[in-house]
Amino acid sequence: MLHGYFPPHRFLPYLAWTEITALPDRENTVIVLPVGATEQHGPHLPCSVDTVIAAGVIGKAFERLPAEIRAFGLPPITYGKSEEHLHFAGTMTLTGTTLLSTMIELGESVYRSGFRKLVFANGHGGQPQVLEMAARELRLRHGDFVVVPYGVSRVPNVSGKFISDQERKLSMHAGHSETALMLALAPDTVHMERAAAYFPPPFPSKTLSADGRPACAWVARDFGPSGVIGDPTEATREQGEAILDSLADSWVQAITELYTMRWVVREEPTWERGHHTGHIQQTLD
Repeated sequence: MLHGYFPPHRFLPYLAWTEITALPDRENTVIVLPVGATEQHGPHLPCSVDTVIAAGVIGKAFERLPAEIRAFGLPPITYGKSEEHLHFAGTMTLTGTTLLSTMIELGESVYRSGFRKLVFANGHGGQPQVLEMAARELRLRHGDFVVVPYGVSRVPNVSGKFISDQERKLSMHAGHSETALMLALAPDTVHMERAAAYFPPPFPSKTLSADGRPACAWVARDFGPSGVIGDPTEATREQGEAILDSLADSWVQAITELYTMRWVVREEPTWERGHHTGHIQQTLD
């Protein structure tokens, strides 16, 4: 069914429009939109990793969310800005401008539906800047709209217990943590017999990169033919379940805090972006 990892009663599209209009406390109800991607993740993982993890973590959190916390999920976005992986088959990518427009237009739809708190729960490392730009644009347009762009795995979790120092420093794609989470969320799609480690060489400038991660722009094929940037070989389902549990608990806390918090409401002056010029214009009521 369409709700996937979400509990059906927390899945906004299952409501009729009249039911949405009648929802109490819409201005504090938290809407969560998982934002994933469809892109290569090496020979051992499916191309759906980023979408599965984003939707799976938030879905698990919604299963644990107290009934009095008003929150709903939207269907995940399954295509993202994945141009760094376009040399590998199976990668389906949008441009940054297309994704930016998509996020702004969906945010506007959420706002028109009466909601004032929205989370972009991002599962793909190639697009946080785009989501941050969309969130800022929506805030410029609507002074009572709280839009949070946040990586789904950035909240406190236990993944650090299982990974090596090299993995912690240099892993960026299809490594230990992602593989472990996929073993927990979609084990039938994982082929551990194909897993192999590939790491980028440490970046030569210590001034620009203290941990050795590339400080310059890169594409996945810069680091070898497999598409893997990390070491997935020691990942287990048990580790993935522990990481998933800790992520879900942190998101329960985050969604609860967003529901109960009261943030700045900007009333005078308001700001609107000119449709044709792209310039921000001040308007006084």
